[in-house]
Order: sequence, then C-alpha cells, then structure tokens
Amino acid sequence: MRERTQLAGQVEGVQKLEADVADTLELIELAEMEGDEAMVADGLATLRNLAEEAKRREIESLLSGEADANDCYLEVNSGAGGTEAQDWAEMLLRMYSRWSEQHGYKITLMEASEGEQAGLKSATMQVTGPNAYGWLKTEAGVHRLVRISPFDAAARRQTSFASVWVYPVVDDSIEIEINEADLKVDTFRASGAGGQHVNKTESAIRITHVPSGIIVACQTDRSQHRNRATAMGMLKARLYEAELQKREAAAAQTEAAKTDIGWGHQIRSYVLAPYQLVKDLRTGVEKGNPDAVLDGALDEFMAASLAQRVGATRSEASATAQ
Repeated sequence: MRERTQLAGQVEGVQKLEADVADTLELIELAEMEGDEAMVADGLATLRNLAEEAKRREIESLLSGEADANDCYLEVNSGAGGTEAQDWAEMLLRMYSRWSEQHGYKITLMEASEGEQAGLKSATMQVTGPNAYGWLKTEAGVHRLVRISPFDAAARRQTSFASVWVYPVVDDSIEIEINEADLKVDTFRASGAGGQHVNKTESAIRITHVPSGIIVACQTDRSQHRNRATAMGMLKARLYEAELQKREAAAAQTEAAKTDIGWGHQIRSYVLAPYQLVKDLRTGVEKGNPDAVLDGALDEFMAASLAQRVGATRSEASATAQ
C-alpha cells in the first residue's frame, strides 16, 4: 500500500505539472492578445518555476534504491577543533532542518550532546517524508567550513570540520536480528530544557552494538522504556544501512570518505572568508551565496550528486553486462 501510494503521488504530480503548464501557456496567449505585458511576465515566471519543478521530479524519478523512499536519521558529529567545530556542527544541523522544513518534511530531534561553550558535539534527528533517505543520503561525508572565527578575539580565519551520517528508518517488514548478548546498554540523565524531569532521572538510553561498534542514543521521551525502544529502532536502521553499503559500491565509497573528520576527506567546502563560495568536491557544483545554502538551498548539490551516483551505478551495470 505504501508503494502504491508513492507511485500514485508521482503520477498525480506529473499530471498536475502538465495541467499547470497548459493553463499557463493559455494565460500567456490571452495576455499577449490583450497586450497585458505584466500578465505575460507573470506567466513566464510561472513557467520558469514549473521548469525547476520538472527538473526536480526528473531527478526524483532516479530514486529507485531499496530504501530511497524511507524516512531517515541524520547524524552530525563535530570534528577536532573544540568550540569552532561544535558551532559548525550546530550550523549544519540547522541547515538540514531548514531544508527539511522547506520540502514539507517533519523533523524530530532524537539526541543532542551540547558543546562546552557553544554548538554541538553530536546530534541526531529523524526526517520523515517521502524519499527523505533518497535525497539526504547524498549528504553523508565530511563538511569543511572556512570563516573568520566569532570565538577568536584576534578575528583570525579558522577551518572547521564536521561529519554527516545518514541512514534509513526501517519498518517491521524488514527483518533484522540482533543478539541481546551483543548489546551494551547505558542509561544517563537527559540534557537540555525540559522541566522537572530533565537531569533528575536516568531516562536517556545509549546502546552500543559491540560487534559493529555502532552506538545510538535517545533522550526524547521521559520514559526509559520508550527511549530504549526508539534507540533499538535506530540501531536496526544503522545495521540495515551498513548492509546496504556492502551492496552498493557508491555507498561504500561514501563510507571510506568518512574515516577522518578532517583534511583530505571533505565532500564540500563552505568558504565565508575571504570570499563567498560553496563548492562540492565530488560534482564540482559551486554556489556563490553561502548564506542561502546554510539556510537550506541544497537541491542543486543533492541533484548533481544523485545523478552522479545513478550514472556510476548504470556504468557498472553496463560494464558487468559486457
């Protein structure tokens, strides 16, 4: 039923796009007959917007991976560099939150570890909506920021790193077996705002899967049992995503790029000083407006990276067939 709903939504979206184009062309034709230049300009602007929507749907049609249609978890971790890197991690979390909101996705903060002075050491949020994993999976990797430090009295230029990790939410239809003996479960007090309950009871849960070294944490609920259930769901998602990576060469390459949160491993650079530029090192896509990118204008980067991954997969399949 979920697949049927997804396919029906795609068909309806294309049909609406076709109808909007036809209506707009008819409107422009009438406006030209009446000599209404303002209406003609509005119609042309609408056509440009529809062209962008068509381009997005064309890329979205490439989302055919096993878990592309799923919701996802997005995890941000600060690299070496103390407060600078932690502030950058928080900026990245805000960027992806803005992108998600702009596309109608629901976001839920699952866990956050605050920095000593500012920012975040790490944080995990769940993004809920159609094709959330398919779009955001292209963002996994190390992100580099260059700016004049707001934390440096001498106003020197600083370089900071943070990593982004994306993995799909798995539902009950996907069987993932976990041996309880392989788990290390720790409880701790939740941090942050939240009233009387916060910092008084050990309701937050951290689960370590010893064989893989995967660690997940949840502190969203006041109930330790519900936090444990949510954390187990996150662990299953991580294990499932790890299995997907074994099957997909492109995803394995992404994992290799995350070995160190530092020089030589970044997928994108955000330069705020001395010039303004955001450049994706995988696809070569550049944008000269970092403020817009940090406010969630990521579609161009995602589309280019997704098209590149799909192209690489098809090339591998063609080579195998030959």
